[in-house]
Amino acid sequence: MGFNDLTMETLRDRAETLKDCLARSQIITDSMTNILGSFDLRLSALETAMRPTQIKTHSMRQAHGNIDKTLKFADAVLVQFELVKQAEAEIMRGPHEDLESYLEAVNQLKKIVRFFSTNKNLKSSIGVITHSTTLLQKASLMLEEEFRQLLHACRSDSDIFRLNFRTVLVNKLCVCLCFSKPVEPDRLLDCLPASLRPSTANGDAGKKTHADHNKDLEDVVYRPPTLVPAKVVPLLHDLAQQMLQTGQQQQVFIIYREARSACMEGSLKKLGVEKLSKDDVQKMQWEALEAKIGNWIHFVRIAVKLLFAAERKVSDQIFEGMESFMDQCFAEGTASAVSLLLSFGEAIAKSKRSPEKLFVLLDMYEIMKEVQPEFNTLYASISAAELRESVSALTLRLAETAQETFVDFEEAVEKDATKTAVLDGTVHPLTSYVINYVKFLFDYQSTLKQLFLEFEAIDPDAQLAKITTRIMQALQNNLDGKSKNYKDQALTQLFMMNNIHYIVRSVRRSDAKDMLGDDWVQIHRRVVQQHANQYKRISWSKILQCLTVAGGDGISTAGVSRGTVKEKFKTFNTQFEELHQRQSTWTVPDSELRESLRLAVAEVLLPAYRSFKTRFGPMIEGGKNPSKYIRFQPEDLERMLAEFFEGKQAQEQKRLI
Repeated sequence: MGFNDLTMETLRDRAETLKDCLARSQIITDSMTNILGSFDLRLSALETAMRPTQIKTHSMRQAHGNIDKTLKFADAVLVQFELVKQAEAEIMRGPHEDLESYLEAVNQLKKIVRFFSTNKNLKSSIGVITHSTTLLQKASLMLEEEFRQLLHACRSDSDIFRLNFRTVLVNKLCVCLCFSKPVEPDRLLDCLPASLRPSTANGDAGKKTHADHNKDLEDVVYRPPTLVPAKVVPLLHDLAQQMLQTGQQQQVFIIYREARSACMEGSLKKLGVEKLSKDDVQKMQWEALEAKIGNWIHFVRIAVKLLFAAERKVSDQIFEGMESFMDQCFAEGTASAVSLLLSFGEAIAKSKRSPEKLFVLLDMYEIMKEVQPEFNTLYASISAAELRESVSALTLRLAETAQETFVDFEEAVEKDATKTAVLDGTVHPLTSYVINYVKFLFDYQSTLKQLFLEFEAIDPDAQLAKITTRIMQALQNNLDGKSKNYKDQALTQLFMMNNIHYIVRSVRRSDAKDMLGDDWVQIHRRVVQQHANQYKRISWSKILQCLTVAGGDGISTAGVSRGTVKEKFKTFNTQFEELHQRQSTWTVPDSELRESLRLAVAEVLLPAYRSFKTRFGPMIEGGKNPSKYIRFQPEDLERMLAEFFEGKQAQEQKRLI
């Protein structure tokens, strides 16, 4: 047998063996299938037998769960009843003993109402809901009263908080100083920067110059006072929040407005703010009115930067989280105080205009522009729109009145018909008044430029220059008219020379020079010189004719009679004495101008007199009684010329020495 035959035989044996194994496996499988089939039948029979027991067990378990839930719900209902009793007891005690527990009781009642509202199938639900709602209504009334009491009966001093605050509420210590009472002026004044703090309780703002005022405002810091004690704020906040949640917005609003409005308005009145009408203003003496205006300017700054700023903080804290309501309460709580503050300014703006009011109007306009941005920030809400508008309206009204006063002043200067006589030809009071007025205008030039822009988009510098030029021209026109009242034409020229010189000198020394320009100054300096020349011509041309003799060769005395020379000297003496007597009482107040004018006269008169005396003096000196004709030596004339333009008062003083 070969190798291949052996292999095939082996494979056959193995195949047979495998076949036998598979056959036995099939038998085993069939047996197992039969066994398992019998198990299914047995289990099915067992399950059928146990199903009633399982159903009964499940029902028992479900019933037990239902009983457990019912017991738990019953416990919850009983708890709610107990909570109603506890809350009722707390509500009936009122919020004054323990406000925190009282508010918790109110919240608990709200939860109870919600609980029974979702379980209305209970027989007791309606009764409990009705009872709880009644308690909540009663609680709301008590909270309203507590809010009012808390606003009006809390101490602001620190000593009160050494006591238990709840005890304080029980006792209602109305005799103590409370924060809803007017703030004392000293508290507000102490919060001012040191540079703006008055030395007296009434203030001295009106006594400061405009320059001092501007200097005081540099880098100042305001510290608004604390109007509500820190420990009171959370209580007021909780009360307000609770009342708003129960629909008592109107009650909160009314209570807060009444309490804070009285505090704000009373604080301003204690400070000194008055409500004056236009007629009241018209009846007041100017000095008294000016002082009141100065104080009012001071009060505006205190009100906006301290009092209203502090009140804004109060409303923000009490109504935190209630923004729209917060803004409304703040606006209404301070509305009467704002109205009181602005009423004085409105009375001034509406009163009869007069030149002296211009600068206080500018001061008032200036303070309104200063506080307006901060005021608009404090009153930025829609509910405060009317208050913002009232401030803007007053600011604009003051600007309009100031601008109208400009026009009035220009007309008043040109038409001034004062009977004040300036007999010595010196500077007229109107001139000094107008010049000082213009100087003050330039102290306010930044304010004026801002004012001009209120009405139209123009170059404010050009507008200020235009107004100044018109005022100056109106003054010159008036002076020209007044100068014609002098019978002596020389005095007319001296009067105009003095006044125009005063104007030019004042302009050169002030900020007005930059506005009017160098050309204006040079033109008017020439006008001064023209009047001086006219004075010399009118006053001295006639007397100089006495020092000339018609005929002759101008050198010798040939052809000139002694009688003519005597008459010439005599006439000169008389005229010079008259000029000296009259013009020594005239005044040239500016020392440089006075000396210049004297020198100009001396430069013409003295050489002419010396020449005449040298030429014709010997004709008199050799005769009888020469001093009767040659009364003056050149040195005498020079000394007497030095007495010209000193004024009558100066001459009288010299005689007494």
